Amino acid sequence: MIYQLYPYILKNNSFDKFHDECGIFGIFSPYKVDTFSLIQFGLFALQHRGQEACGFSVLRDGFIISHKSEGLVLDFFRKISNSECYHGNAVIGHTRYSTEGGQSKKNIQPFFGENSYGKSIISIVHNGNLVNAKNIRKKLESKGINFISEYSDSEVILRLIQKYLSESDNSLEKAIQKTTIDIKGAYSVIVLMDNKMAAFRDPNGIRPLCYGMLNESTYIFSSETCGIDSVGGFYVRDLFPGEIIIVDQKKSIQFSLITEKKNTKKRICSFEYIYFSRPDSLIENINVYEIREKSGEKLYEQHPVEADVVIGVPDSGVPASIGYSKASGIPFKPILVKNKYIGRSFIIPKQEMREKMVNLKLNPILDEIKGKRIVIIDDSIVRGTTSRRLVYILRKAGAKEIHFRSASPPIIGPCYLGVNTPSKKDLISYNHIDKKDIERILNVDSLEFLSMNNLIDILGSVHYCFGCFTGNYPVQKN
Repeated sequence: MIYQLYPYILKNNSFDKFHDECGIFGIFSPYKVDTFSLIQFGLFALQHRGQEACGFSVLRDGFIISHKSEGLVLDFFRKISNSECYHGNAVIGHTRYSTEGGQSKKNIQPFFGENSYGKSIISIVHNGNLVNAKNIRKKLESKGINFISEYSDSEVILRLIQKYLSESDNSLEKAIQKTTIDIKGAYSVIVLMDNKMAAFRDPNGIRPLCYGMLNESTYIFSSETCGIDSVGGFYVRDLFPGEIIIVDQKKSIQFSLITEKKNTKKRICSFEYIYFSRPDSLIENINVYEIREKSGEKLYEQHPVEADVVIGVPDSGVPASIGYSKASGIPFKPILVKNKYIGRSFIIPKQEMREKMVNLKLNPILDEIKGKRIVIIDDSIVRGTTSRRLVYILRKAGAKEIHFRSASPPIIGPCYLGVNTPSKKDLISYNHIDKKDIERILNVDSLEFLSMNNLIDILGSVHYCFGCFTGNYPVQKN
């Protein structure tokens, strides 16, 4: 069988994966706590949701102070020398992977609003994507409302809340409810004011958001339960789709719903289970690792194959590989060794050097591959560039047969609800409906995708967004 190494992506060696826009985290206490350390732990636990930039806003003595920068969480916090200045009774934070707005520093969250005296009175962090933000921004700008970001749908949410606060006797609940009438799309948001914190979620619950407790009076909000775990808190539950939770300095907690939104259905992103979320997280009280392992079991039931070893693409393909091994009896071995310290944005000008770069990220244990029939499992196949590179490595190492398995259905559509995805023309399954064509492109002996029926069976219901697999989305793009 003839095979070749296809050209590499010039920038970003993980360009062949979907990327969630961000992770959000918040803590509110009636007492002063070490908010600097708590937000550092929380954001570090959510680092997988965004690696371009991060930031936080802390409430200290009635003042909101913000600090944000490009880079990874630990690098960002290491540069802050006056950490005690960021001790307060509340804090919100954000890890960023840009979708809307690009990579400008002006678009790094949190966004904050000031009063006429220049004092920050409100700050927000947002995970998701609005489909009508540009139109709303134009309307607000025409009314004299100024924006800091070049373009950010998150700042649109902030400016709407500010506007409605002034029209609603400073009622945060009413301001949020009015804001959600205007906005359309996916949004999980945490809002910090000088005496309270609010968290709310879109009526479809597309992006995750949960809450927990650090102690009997300190509340935690996080994109995933791993954030709550990271600070020693305990998980209470996920916010319901369309729910608003407000906590204040009187130790009270208030629950309400975005009642203006009618006829909406729960549609959380199914890719949270397939790839985005950490395997130790619970999303909607469902164990992410368990879902991934079950997908591997279903893959074997769907299409059994005789082989000598099962391997998983680190890290997200490993649980499915273990499930495949359990169902088939074929031994699982961690044959692909991942360099955990590789950077995200190599820029290699020469093709020869780009071709050598593949072994910087993943390198095989040669003796475990040569002459073997291999089943390799990844969480998904997007463009196919990563899959082709992996097959090249295994062929070069002497694999006798290669059977590729995807722990998700074929991806045929991009996402515009908070995920950075390629356009349709770049999706290998959109351009090649016939699975045999993709087998030839990848140079594998067989290829199988998890079926939609099996994915629904694993998740337990149809109450999810499957837009990237079906082209049907819970919110239509304007």
